[in-house]
Amino acid sequence: MISSFSKKDIFTKSNCISFLRIFLAIPLWFLLERLGESKYRAMALAVCLLAYLTDITDGYLARKFGEVTELGKIIDPFADKVVVSAIVIKLFLLGLIPCYYFFLVIGRDILIFVGGILLSKKIGRVLPSNYLGKITVIFIGLVIVLTLVQANVNGFAYIFFYYSSIVLIFASLIAYFIRGMEFFKRNNESI
Repeated sequence: MISSFSKKDIFTKSNCISFLRIFLAIPLWFLLERLGESKYRAMALAVCLLAYLTDITDGYLARKFGEVTELGKIIDPFADKVVVSAIVIKLFLLGLIPCYYFFLVIGRDILIFVGGILLSKKIGRVLPSNYLGKITVIFIGLVIVLTLVQANVNGFAYIFFYYSSIVLIFASLIAYFIRGMEFFKRNNESI
């Protein structure tokens, strides 16, 4: 599929930043392996912050320089999913998040990714992320950060973001499904 994009569409400033975010999953994976040591925990948090900053920056640059591309609409959310999935898988393997939370986060990402591919094939274009999806990823990210800093799982902040992220996971799945069906119907009506 990438072969159908021109070099100009692939190597935009924003896409390069998104590609960087994908590769940040590799050092994060290894840093999380030594999470018990404070210096590695600090480095993991720093890489998480860098990943978050790249997520903000890539979209901003794409709009600022008029480089919003179909590939960028794929790479940006894919990069988010790769980084979040790598962290959630590692935290699950380390026993730091419950099994059901792991399956909710990974299941949501798989459903949205596969659904997005199928919808894109039907309507001939890629739908950009929506705000509810972005808010969901932010809340999941906050749960991840609170887990990394070993916040009290019975404290208000952890409980608030944890359960809010679960509600948002379901809400965003429903919103993506409804939005996908609307675009599918519009596409069929215009044929």
